[in-house]
Amino acid sequence: MQDKIIKILAYEGRVSVICAKTTNLVEKARKVHDLSPVTTALLGRILTMGSIMGTEMKSAKEKLTIQIKGNGPAGMAVVTANHLSQVKGYVANPQLDIPLNEDGKLDVAGAMGREGYINVIKDKGLKDPYIGICPLVSGEIAEDFAEYFAKSEQKNTAVALGVLVDKNGVKSAGGYMITPMPDATSEDITMLEQHIFQAGAISKMLDQNMLLEEIAKKITGDNAIQVIGETIEPTYVCDCSKEFMKNGLATIGTQELQTIIEEDGKAELVCHFCNQKYVFTKEELEKVLTESKRRN
Repeated sequence: MQDKIIKILAYEGRVSVICAKTTNLVEKARKVHDLSPVTTALLGRILTMGSIMGTEMKSAKEKLTIQIKGNGPAGMAVVTANHLSQVKGYVANPQLDIPLNEDGKLDVAGAMGREGYINVIKDKGLKDPYIGICPLVSGEIAEDFAEYFAKSEQKNTAVALGVLVDKNGVKSAGGYMITPMPDATSEDITMLEQHIFQAGAISKMLDQNMLLEEIAKKITGDNAIQVIGETIEPTYVCDCSKEFMKNGLATIGTQELQTIIEEDGKAELVCHFCNQKYVFTKEELEKVLTESKRRN
């Protein structure tokens, strides 16, 4: 079954819900980076959140970047997304292997660390991007994003993110974001809290082959939900190219380029997001050097 994201209104339009299934997307990330089970769960949660947040962008000019840096052994994780919910990402220590937590589950918080920050950069193609930063509250990712929305965007939001992994890879992955509208009542909020608690883990619901519409009804307790807009298919896509890497080489400075040409005679660059390797010959490097000198 393909991945998808749907947007929903519940409680007669007083509550907004975005539900995502990202199993294939997270499995591709696992294969690309050869992720361990715990880093699959960690990066998978952030990729899922990136794809959900991508649905709120309006045009191809907009780009979202999420950076999470904790004090755990996984190191920094970075995810980018566009308005089509095409995402890519990496984690600094992809093969990290740590024991399960006290509940017998993958220890995402132990890997990420419980102290650190989320940094969200929203580039809308204008002069200055929006930058929001918020301290981590648990390292479990979903709770941290809920805190980020409350503190940085002044938006009370319920966030759930889950990745279920077995020996063959990713069994299920997905998440949801529930945002009460300004006209939501205190009764609405109470009902939502009760149904979210009763629903359980999003990854288990997806593993039971529940449809996103069924999940939305279960987490809201509203059987009269309204699906709005078109279904979105989130994907793991890297847009790197040799031209992009060449532009990166041009920024390191003429002296550094000259040293690489003289000492190595070539350069090999690897994309963080997809591990694609780009080799530049001595002749190609000399051309980059000539162009850099001409610009300067």
